[in-house]
Amino acid sequence: MTFKDLSKIISLVSNNEKNRMIHRQDHFSASVHIQQSLERLSHIPFWVWADSIKHRDLYVQTQANCCFNHIIGLPQKNDKEYPLFDSEKLVIDAIENNQHIWIKKARGIGITELILRYLAWKCMSSNELDGKSIFLVSGTREEFSNNIKIRLAKLFERNFPNMRFESKYTELWLNNTWIKVFPTKRIQDLRGYTDVSYLFIDEADYFEPAEQNELEYVIKSYEEKSKCKIILASTPNRPDYLFARIEKNEIFKDFFHKLFLDYTHGLGKIFDTDFIQRERERNETYFEREYNLKYLGKIGNVFPLVDIDKATQLGIQYKDLATNPFALHIGGVDFGFSSSVTALYIAELDPQLQIVRIITGKEYDKKTPSEIANDMFSLHTQIPNLSWFVDGANRGAVNECKSKYGESLNWEKVEDINIEDDCIIPVNFGKEHKQMLQHLYQLLTKQKLAIDPKYDKLILSLKTAYAEEFNLDKTSTVHNDHLDSLRLLCKGVLFEL
Repeated sequence: MTFKDLSKIISLVSNNEKNRMIHRQDHFSASVHIQQSLERLSHIPFWVWADSIKHRDLYVQTQANCCFNHIIGLPQKNDKEYPLFDSEKLVIDAIENNQHIWIKKARGIGITELILRYLAWKCMSSNELDGKSIFLVSGTREEFSNNIKIRLAKLFERNFPNMRFESKYTELWLNNTWIKVFPTKRIQDLRGYTDVSYLFIDEADYFEPAEQNELEYVIKSYEEKSKCKIILASTPNRPDYLFARIEKNEIFKDFFHKLFLDYTHGLGKIFDTDFIQRERERNETYFEREYNLKYLGKIGNVFPLVDIDKATQLGIQYKDLATNPFALHIGGVDFGFSSSVTALYIAELDPQLQIVRIITGKEYDKKTPSEIANDMFSLHTQIPNLSWFVDGANRGAVNECKSKYGESLNWEKVEDINIEDDCIIPVNFGKEHKQMLQHLYQLLTKQKLAIDPKYDKLILSLKTAYAEEFNLDKTSTVHNDHLDSLRLLCKGVLFEL
């Protein structure tokens, strides 16, 4: 080995040792800085819920060390800072005083930001959550759900730029608390954990139906095995989805403390009055769901909203008309299977007004074909000149009805059905569904339908009806059973259009 080679080795060792010393110094400096930051954030209130003047005075006296939110920096929206408002106190009080919280909220009102700040405060202000876990559920895939973890860590960037937290993809440690994010596609992975203090599920009403069903089991399992506090927050979606079922106490009865935060809670605060007015004028139906807590689902593309409104106006105009004993009456019945309801509607056809007026509407959940057939026959005795167009896919239900009327059960072919004499007329939905949707569209847009607003599920099905080339997308259409019943009914309407 030459002297030159030895010099290189000594130089390399020296540089490595120097780098290690710098790394140790940096690590020591960072540790000192983090410790100082933790001490500054320790044992302080989340927010001073006093009047604004007292809080302002305290803010000045303590040099912005009055509360957690002032220390890390106030919430921002469009580069503008906002204090915490009364509506946010409602949320924090609900979390502090209840085991499980359900929040139906207006879009953009700031609930996600508030809850992330609250959870960060719980981790940093005391050792209460040392060794515990917090789970967050948001986004359909890991790359999307990871954004909420990044958002949580970034709460400290503005005023603590040198603070670094131990972090992995979808995982973060705040102080001594483990925080893990789960995408909606991995909800089943939530099972099996212990020592979970908080489970925050964001925008749960927009999960896929299968994911919402899985979420039900997860929530029940956490209730059984731990004292985990569950926070469920979302803008409302469909009236047959998770949030509506919880609100109506169909599931989790008395399990959640419920909060309703429509746009009025943020008006003149987080929401500018002119902005809200523009949003309302842009699309009333969209506004009602996004800001006014109405369950509407996706707005459909089949029936123009203006024509649906005209149909309801006609419904109001003619709702007090007595049943005409000489008019033709037609009913439509979409028989439900195990996972769906049976919907029934009856209309009176007014040949003079050329109007199809809905006079009866019913929904049957978990009723047998025999019970439905009995009710149909009872309605037949009350309403004269009544014929039924029914979904022929449920042969057992059709035969129950035909038996009640004493009609032939041999109806496999079209020529077997006597439209003039039979009261029960089966329809091949598989072959005729597109034509029936087209026919219903023509009746509605030609202002031939009168629908009383009390038939709200039928109206909602019209508003959310979504189709491609008149092939109805039933997963997007809310209360599609009601729309199918109306389609069947209108098959018997032969007005000149």
